[in-house]
Amino acid sequence: VQLQAFGGGLVQAGGSLRLSCAASGRTFSQYAMGWFRQAPGKEREFVGGLTWSGRSTSYADSVKGRFTVSRDNDKSTVYLQMNRLRPKDTAVYYCAAARGSDWYVGSGYDYWGQGTLVTVSS
Repeated sequence: VQLQAFGGGLVQAGGSLRLSCAASGRTFSQYAMGWFRQAPGKEREFVGGLTWSGRSTSYADSVKGRFTVSRDNDKSTVYLQMNRLRPKDTAVYYCAAARGSDWYVGSGYDYWGQGTLVTVSS
């Protein structure tokens, strides 16, 4: 599966942004999907993810209650709705696909999209 993330940009603190990740290939609905981010000078971290059905989700503590992951299998797209953004959320955001059972802790992701930059100004 090939992934392409888009929707990043510059937003003020407290604002919202929605990222999208479009997938190509017929097997999109077979994968758990996740979002990751990497801030300058820091390691990549798991932000959130969901199962192929979307019924189960998992989030990093730092974004719980502010970010929401969702998917539309008919459109082969996964979304990351980001609300109440903070300057610390500034990072390059990546989407990824996983077939393994450890998707909820950020492991087992086999396919990655290119990143999209989110900048939150104070």
